[in-house]
Amino acid sequence: MSAFSCLFVGRFQPFHNGHLMVIKGMTKVCGKIVVAIGSPEAEKGIENPFTAAERREMIQRALQGVDIIPNFDISIIEVPDVGDDETWAKKCLELSEEVHQVWTGNEWTKSCFEKVGLEVKDIKEVPGISATEIRKRMKEGGDWRALVPGEVASYLSELNASERIKNL
Repeated sequence: MSAFSCLFVGRFQPFHNGHLMVIKGMTKVCGKIVVAIGSPEAEKGIENPFTAAERREMIQRALQGVDIIPNFDISIIEVPDVGDDETWAKKCLELSEEVHQVWTGNEWTKSCFEKVGLEVKDIKEVPGISATEIRKRMKEGGDWRALVPGEVASYLSELNASERIKNL
């Protein structure tokens, strides 16, 4: 496999089927994948109901469920919010070591990495799947489980996440 290293940045609040689809796609072209959990220090609220440790666990369980972990060179890092856009992008790169390409569907993230001269691969949002929609459904008692990998749904149930979100 190529030594080509790719970075995927997200808040993963929660990790969902769209995120998993991106990582599956990355395994076809990237020799190494770095998943960067953004805003690990964010104050708990409806936008950020899960800790960095909980998000890491969601990602690990989902990737193990489809045999990406342990069969692929993947690492998970946490990138705090720091300074301006360029400083943040440089911090991501510093924490992830050598990265050749960033995968994102977020215009702000794309702009940050383009400012430091890194190649950015645009990804398209999967219609109907977003962390915002999942949190909304959890808060309202709607059906959210089909939007996340089975391992994530089980873990969120263990955490009693719907109740947590209803109380935020």
